[in-house]
Amino acid sequence: MKNTPFTDKHIALGAKMVDFAGYNMPVSYTGINDEHQAVRKNVGVFDVSHMGEFILKGDRSLDLIQRVTSNDASKLKNGQAQYSCLPNAEGGIVDDLLVYCIEENNVYMLVVNASNIEKDWNWIQQHNTDGAEMHNISDKTCLLAVQGPSATKALQPLTEMDILNLRYYTFAKGAFAGVENVLISATGYTGAGGVEIYFEDKDDAAEKIWDAIFEAGKEYGIKPTGLGARDTLRLEMGFCLYGNDIDDSTSPLEAGLGWITKFTKDFTAKEIFEKQKAEGLKRKLVGFEMLERGIPRQGYDICDADGNTIGNVTSGTQSPSLNKAIGMGYIQTPLTAAGSAIMIRVRDKLIPAKVVKVPFA
Repeated sequence: MKNTPFTDKHIALGAKMVDFAGYNMPVSYTGINDEHQAVRKNVGVFDVSHMGEFILKGDRSLDLIQRVTSNDASKLKNGQAQYSCLPNAEGGIVDDLLVYCIEENNVYMLVVNASNIEKDWNWIQQHNTDGAEMHNISDKTCLLAVQGPSATKALQPLTEMDILNLRYYTFAKGAFAGVENVLISATGYTGAGGVEIYFEDKDDAAEKIWDAIFEAGKEYGIKPTGLGARDTLRLEMGFCLYGNDIDDSTSPLEAGLGWITKFTKDFTAKEIFEKQKAEGLKRKLVGFEMLERGIPRQGYDICDADGNTIGNVTSGTQSPSLNKAIGMGYIQTPLTAAGSAIMIRVRDKLIPAKVVKVPFA
């Protein structure tokens, strides 16, 4: 397993460590519910240095991004970021990602999922027919997600950048905690507010920044948070997780990602998505809540009232904020309206549930 620059910190804090995408990562410290509530109410810190980062440079870089992503990156100005996906040739999803505009029409950063770094790199490179300059900086880039309603208040004393007033999906670059050339982005995967902090791992930058964040956050009840809480937080918001809710066989339209699928430009599988839109989708990703006791898990059958299988669960958990079991899954379109009655097969029992709108909380 690979380690991040913060692995020793996690172990010293008593984290339960697991293998995630080939990295030695903390799943929890004091417990998933405790860490979840810390982020919802105060501030928590996730080590997400396992994520992948690619730099695309040159006057052909935007053309390449436009060809391989579903969203319209030409709309981005300096200091703006965008959620997007990489469609495959069959209309599935290679990965979902963030596109950062460092310098308009010239320098961009793509942030991809840890488990897909090599796959994404090869896919983008395969389509780089015009010779855009590409650099994989994943191994030397640290990433901390400081999330929660108190996150920016806690961090503002560490920088002269105005992070208190950073608009959603914008970013700034500058000195932070005495470290130069840090990128601070008003993004995250929790729905609780906060920022993500990118910097190069050199000259003890990782230790300086980690220690400074936790010192500054003391008065706000800051806590280290693991992958377990990251999953419950994102699921409450209805955010898709690659490998669960989206993958090489799911269409962004089926996954409710039509808002990042722009037909005003040419890109991979555009014609497939146009046809899906014109003909109507056969299945859709929906949120649901359990009406009786039982936790939905990935792979469980979703059934109609007669017990006929109409889909499958892609994500499920006991929601710490709502104190009820929730999940997401793909089901046949006629039963996707909010309020529709469905059944979840938990082991050999059919447990009643209903379709609800996301976010759940």
